[in-house]
Amino acid sequence: MADRVGSGAMSLYWHVDNKEAVFDLALDTVLEYRGPQQKAEPQDWRGEVLHMLEDWRASMLRHPWSASLLPRRALGPNILNRLELLSKTLSAAGVGDADLNAAIWSLWNYVMGATITRASFDFLDADRAAAQQRLTSLSERYPTIESSHLLLDDDWDGAFRKGLGFLLDGLPLR
Repeated sequence: MADRVGSGAMSLYWHVDNKEAVFDLALDTVLEYRGPQQKAEPQDWRGEVLHMLEDWRASMLRHPWSASLLPRRALGPNILNRLELLSKTLSAAGVGDADLNAAIWSLWNYVMGATITRASFDFLDADRAAAQQRLTSLSERYPTIESSHLLLDDDWDGAFRKGLGFLLDGLPLR
């Protein structure tokens, strides 16, 4: 980080108290949300939520260390802004107060899980093909995942969007 800002490593500590503060600031910078390019239609709460969560995932995938760091850090202003905007959007869409926290945590868990999984499963095509071939040899034991070619599917973004759709479809709206 010091190299990127053109200073010595110890010079950072003129601006922050310790390494933990550096982590907090770096993570908060990654999680900044500037909103969609164009304002969505007022009734398009799903589009707003989809953009917000896809942006959150993409931000963390550009900085893979962030997904594992987020659960252990203080929540900075940028993640709190994201959560506030998500909360307002869901509330305006009709998610009642009794369900709002469960909805937010469910979406948080989905984004975090999808991000960590994507960052961890960075296999070469040949590795995935070999794993699928092994699975084919075990098809009597695992017929459903073998026939779906689960291990060859690399449409991470499409799977994320579709899964998010499943979650949003299940939200209890007033």
